[in-house]
Amino acid sequence: MLKNILATIVGLVIASGVVYLFESLIGHHFFPLPKGIDPMNMESIKANMHLIPTGAKVFVVIGHFAGIICGMWIAGIISKTSMIPAYIVGGVMLAATAFNIIMLPKELWFSLADGLFAIAAFFFGKSLANRYVYGKLI
Repeated sequence: MLKNILATIVGLVIASGVVYLFESLIGHHFFPLPKGIDPMNMESIKANMHLIPTGAKVFVVIGHFAGIICGMWIAGIISKTSMIPAYIVGGVMLAATAFNIIMLPKELWFSLADGLFAIAAFFFGKSLANRYVYGKLI
């Protein structure tokens, strides 16, 4: 039981860290936000979404995709007895992606790519996590 709680928490931390790595550290390094946009202020981002470089948006999609996969995979590795931690991590990250899509005005391509890649990542992450659950490393 405690191992599954730990797997869920660590999976969420890893998933969030991977998203942060791709969105902020890598994406903003190669595609800096225009002056005047405060990345910690949702209203600032909403008002200036049209000014954010396309490359930065692509890194957001990559970050959500990689974060879900890594978080679910780590949760499966730690748990070894249940897929529930991986499902919780994937579900929370899918919800966060959906929140991002709904709350920020975006181009259609960005919303579709973010949503579809997040769903694909859930199934890929499930497959990776399943390899470690119940001791059946395939």
